[in-house]
Amino acid sequence: MHTASADAPFAPTAADNDARRLRRGTLLGLLGVALFALTIPMTRLASGSTAAPQLSPWFVAFGRAAFAGAAAAVYLVTVRAPWPNASQWRMLALTALGVVFGFPLFMGLAVVRVDAVHASVVTGILPLVTAALGAWLLGRPQRPLFWCCAWVGCALVVAFAWWRGGAALQAADGLLALALVLGALGYVWGAQLSATLRPEHVISWVLVLSLPVTLPMTWSTWPVAPVRPASWLGFAYVSLFSMWLGFFAWYRALALGGTVRVSQVQLLQPFLSIIAAVPLLGEAVDASTILFLLAVMGVVFASRRVAAAPPSFTSASRRPEAHP
Repeated sequence: MHTASADAPFAPTAADNDARRLRRGTLLGLLGVALFALTIPMTRLASGSTAAPQLSPWFVAFGRAAFAGAAAAVYLVTVRAPWPNASQWRMLALTALGVVFGFPLFMGLAVVRVDAVHASVVTGILPLVTAALGAWLLGRPQRPLFWCCAWVGCALVVAFAWWRGGAALQAADGLLALALVLGALGYVWGAQLSATLRPEHVISWVLVLSLPVTLPMTWSTWPVAPVRPASWLGFAYVSLFSMWLGFFAWYRALALGGTVRVSQVQLLQPFLSIIAAVPLLGEAVDASTILFLLAVMGVVFASRRVAAAPPSFTSASRRPEAHP
C-alpha cells in the first residue's frame, strides 16, 4: 500500500481553512473598527451641539452618502463591476435602509443632543445587536447563555442612559436605539450580500442605489451659514471612511469570519471612540462611565465566547464569486 512521504506537506483540512478565514476576517474587522471608531466624534464635530450648531444632522447624514456615492460610482465604472441581479438589488435596498439612511441619520440627530462619550457607551452594544439579529434572521440557533448576554447587555445600556439622563431616559437615547437596530440590520444584510458580491462592490452599489435620494437631499440641506473648518473636516472623514472605505474591510471581514463571531471585534470600538472624543471634542470621561463601558464590553465578550459557530465556510454553498 502506498503511503505519503513524511516530508510531504499535509493538505489543509476544512477546520484549517475555516480557522484561516476567521483570522483574516478578524484582522480585517479590526481595521474596519479602527476606521469606524471615529464616526461618532467626527459626526459630533461636523454637527456641533444644540448650543453651538454647525452642519445640520440632515446634511451630514445625506451629504456623506452623496459624496461617497459619487466616489463609489467612479470606482464601479473603473473596475467594471458586474451588474447586480434582481434579488441582489432588493438586498442592496435593505442594506441601504440600514447603513445609508437609518444609522447615519438617527446617530447624527442623537449626537447633537448628547455628547460623544454618551453615544459611544450606548452604541457599545452594537456587536451584540448585530450578532443577535444575524442569528435570528439567518436562522442560526444560539445557546440560551447567548440570549442571556443579549438581555443583560440591553439592561446595562438602558441603566447607563437612565443614569446619564438624571434618572430619566432622553429622546436622544431612543434615536440611538433606532440607529443601533438599523445599523445592525445593514451589517447583517451587507454581510449576506458579500457572499455573492465582492464586499467592495456591495457598499459601492448600496451608495450608488441611494444617490437618487441622497443627492437632492444634500442640495436641499446645504448649509447657508458659515461653518467652521473643523466641521468640514469631520464631514469629510465620515463621507470617505465611515460611509465607504471602512465597509471595504468590514463587509469582507463579516463574510470571511461569520457575522456572529467577527462582529464581536467591535468590542474595541467604544474605547477608541471615547479616546478620540477627548482630544477632538474636549469631552471629559468619569470613572462611572468607564465602569459602565467595561460592564457592557464584558457582556459583549461573554456573548462571543458562548455564540454558536456558523456553518463551515467550506461547504458546498460557498459563494460563487471568489475573493482574493
